[in-house]
Amino acid sequence: MTKISKKTANTYLTFNNPNIEEKVTQLMSQMTLDEKIGQTVMYASEMDVTGPVLDANYLEYIKKGEVGAVLNASGVSYVRKIQKLAVENSRLGIPLLFGFDVIHGYKTIFPIPLAESCSWDLDLMEQTAQIAARESSAAGLHWTFAPMVDISRDARWGRIAEGAGEDVYLGSLIAKARVRGFQGNLESTNNILACAKHFAGYGAAQAGRDYHTVDMSDIELRNTHLPPFKAALNEGVATFMTAFNELNGVPATGNKYLLDTILRKEWNFKGFVVTDYTSITEMIAHGFAENLKHAGEIAINAGSDMDMQSGAYKNHLKEYLNEKKLDKERLNEAVKSILRMKFKLGLFDDPYRFCDEEKEKQFILSKEHLKKATETAKKSIVLLKNKNKVLPLKNTSKIALIGPLADDTHHILGTWAAFGRENKNIISIKEELENKNIDFKYTKGCDILEENREDFKNAIAIAKKSDVVVMVMGETENMSGEAACRTNIKLPGLQQELIAEIKKTGKPIILVLMNGRPLDLSWEDKTVNAILETWFLGTNCAAAITEVLFGTYNPSGKLTVTFPRNVGQIPLFYNQKNTGRPTNVPNADPRYTSKYLDVANSPLYPFGYGLSYTEFTYSKVTLDANTLFFNTSIKASVTITNTGNYDGEEIVQLYIKDVVGSITRPIKELKGFKKITLKKGESKTVQFEITAELLKFYNQKQDFVCEEGEFKLFIAGSSNHKFTNTFFLK
Repeated sequence: MTKISKKTANTYLTFNNPNIEEKVTQLMSQMTLDEKIGQTVMYASEMDVTGPVLDANYLEYIKKGEVGAVLNASGVSYVRKIQKLAVENSRLGIPLLFGFDVIHGYKTIFPIPLAESCSWDLDLMEQTAQIAARESSAAGLHWTFAPMVDISRDARWGRIAEGAGEDVYLGSLIAKARVRGFQGNLESTNNILACAKHFAGYGAAQAGRDYHTVDMSDIELRNTHLPPFKAALNEGVATFMTAFNELNGVPATGNKYLLDTILRKEWNFKGFVVTDYTSITEMIAHGFAENLKHAGEIAINAGSDMDMQSGAYKNHLKEYLNEKKLDKERLNEAVKSILRMKFKLGLFDDPYRFCDEEKEKQFILSKEHLKKATETAKKSIVLLKNKNKVLPLKNTSKIALIGPLADDTHHILGTWAAFGRENKNIISIKEELENKNIDFKYTKGCDILEENREDFKNAIAIAKKSDVVVMVMGETENMSGEAACRTNIKLPGLQQELIAEIKKTGKPIILVLMNGRPLDLSWEDKTVNAILETWFLGTNCAAAITEVLFGTYNPSGKLTVTFPRNVGQIPLFYNQKNTGRPTNVPNADPRYTSKYLDVANSPLYPFGYGLSYTEFTYSKVTLDANTLFFNTSIKASVTITNTGNYDGEEIVQLYIKDVVGSITRPIKELKGFKKITLKKGESKTVQFEITAELLKFYNQKQDFVCEEGEFKLFIAGSSNHKFTNTFFLK
């Protein structure tokens, strides 16, 4: 077994390889127009109970060399079968690319990306992406439609589960880590092409409704939504995927400003752009294209190189050329960019190099991969509340285990579980406690959605006989993810009502949450004794949660997205801007400040927040200088001491505020973090280096600049702290 590396050297994917360019040019000179068009076409296979099936017409196109890529087909035997149709029947034998949504694992399922981001462990996230690539490449795949790097500040949006949360700085670093993990330098068959998606602004869809309109200034686009994409590009990401949304009146798939002006010309991207599933067709519904032919013309000219599933390129590209609506060089560049990736993957040397049955058996669900799944799941859990230190549990406690997700093995994998549900060895929390001989009584209590109170009586009965009640509750796996948006982000169904009934027994309640988005937990925060935010943790969910419940592992996760007090606060995020009448101005008339009348402006749980079973004390922050020049740096230092009774990990966070700028600036911004381990009683000094580069932003002229002036900072365990130090940039 190849060891999982913590760092991948030389990960930047080089696009200008002279040897490959010569081969691409030579191949292009032999290709007919139909064969060139075929490289821009992607069709989907269909999965049913007996296995993958591809429409017969698509198979005929493949035999003619008129398809460039296939999605949703995997498994060595099936991939080999379809690849054989392309390379042994078509005139030039150009191999297919096989792509799939390997979002957080192939069969070994890791925590959903939002959960995993709460570990703040970049090395770990690189390793889990590496394992996902290893398993999917062993199943014959060449390409994943990940990472999703959309910034989102709206808990209503279901696809918030797929990203890294609300912060640009952290989101950019996670984007780079996942690209490194998936892709490496493509010299190994253990790596696959990565895809930065969805370009761009998708996370800002109006009202948190999937596929909806996005309208924002260029300043907001460049300072908030584009940086993670640029970070992925700088790490050498091979492909980009267009977004479903429109941006400022132009659908992303046909948005030349995004795909040509920014991506190609400003950023010099040399990979290829694939549309999202049928997003060319959807420009008709947007009211931007008259029909499919018109939509395809817009997309290809804007910069979309490969058409996923709409059929527009297959059916109409030749017409665009004949009608002088498409320059042949635009088509040639799209084809070249796709062929380059096939050469880089080595598919022309061996079209079946990813089709290795022995490797498929060896890698998928290996012990090494499952061990990493447990480690990642543990580090993704966030302890939100722990009144009177009811956690960790004692092995001698009599436990009542109640809730619709306590004996679940389906929902715990979360959205985009790929082929993880084929694993028959996943166990529930109930089974994990049984395996560990824990003294507990179980009943379901209620369902997630159905309003059936028949089991309330049993739940109350076992709660009365217990020392502590563990209630495992949350959402169904399909209540978050694509097309899974909610206006009510409270616990669904009768779950709150059941908690209220158990509360009457007087027994302490530990709420274990499984969900794909921030929830409105204002009532739960006042009602229960402890809350563990476990999200959807994947294959080894139960083992990870059990270790945290009983203190074998001390929780260390910190939120990467803000939890609101209620849905009316959304969008709510830590690095918002002040209004001209903020609530914190001394001597201001409180009647006329920017606030709500019925709830505090503050979140329930802020970005960067997360408790531990131990306590960490921070010293005063010291700076080695108070003036920063454009060619120097300042070092900010703080000493953290573990003053509690457990060994633990702490995520130390640096926040900076640009006091006055040429455009208004956020009230605070994350600019650094370090994860440290401290034994009980131990102290460590953590140091951050601040440079002018760290302070840059896009101004009104679209220039990436830092400006002279006053800056404030603090270093703490969450974003909810006051500034402690000042420095000046000159």
